[in-house]
Amino acid sequence: MEIIGKIKKLFELQQFDSGFKKREIVITTEDVYPQDILIEFIQDKIDLLNELQVEDKVKIFINIKGREWKNPNGIIKYFNSVQGWKIEKLSKFSSKNSSKSSSLSTDDFDDLPF
Repeated sequence: MEIIGKIKKLFELQQFDSGFKKREIVITTEDVYPQDILIEFIQDKIDLLNELQVEDKVKIFINIKGREWKNPNGIIKYFNSVQGWKIEKLSKFSSKNSSKSSSLSTDDFDDLPF
């Protein structure tokens, strides 16, 4: 799966005594109803975030992970996480290029059979 959006927040690296490392990022999607999505990068994948900045437009390839947890009272809860494993920085949007490719003329329809 993949998510495209603009970087809203880059969090600092978190390191744990066990040797586990993670770094989180929030991107805002460009949907009709934009969503702020928290994505975590773990272990060696945290290096993928080094060259990124807030406001960069990116495509992030993700896996959705789920797990079960039982609290001390025996109640079972379920948690999900979104983990990034690849990221691409996208070029800036250019309305000049977009208008060229989306403008149609009557010449574009000459090969229609009616």
